[in-house]
Amino acid sequence: MSNQECENEDLEQEDARASSPFFADLDRGELATLDTDIGNLQQRTQQLIDKVNDNRREDHAVMSAFRESLLLQVSGLAEKLEERMFHTYDLHNRLIQEKLQELSEVMERIGHMETELRQVCRTVEAAYKDLCLQPEP
Repeated sequence: MSNQECENEDLEQEDARASSPFFADLDRGELATLDTDIGNLQQRTQQLIDKVNDNRREDHAVMSAFRESLLLQVSGLAEKLEERMFHTYDLHNRLIQEKLQELSEVMERIGHMETELRQVCRTVEAAYKDLCLQPEP
């Protein structure tokens, strides 16, 4: 749209307002003031919309930074937990190893005792047979 067409359209709008019963009591100066006020309101409205959009962008940036910070903290805590867990596993593994070693030693002693018990049983059995085979006086 050319500049001339815009001016013609503005004049037509002013003429329409002038012929409107709503604007009947207003003169051209008041119409110009009203147009200026409307323009100021539109400009102020656009400024408010821009400010709301800027605030939303800032809020988004803050939330993104918060999310990143939170992810780093959670990741750090997860690593600490994992380290503690592996430390606990290591401690338990050592305790289990000690208990298994003790069990192995006990099983070995039981094996020796079992061997000794068999020897005692054989000796008792041999002594019993000797006693049973001897004639009575």
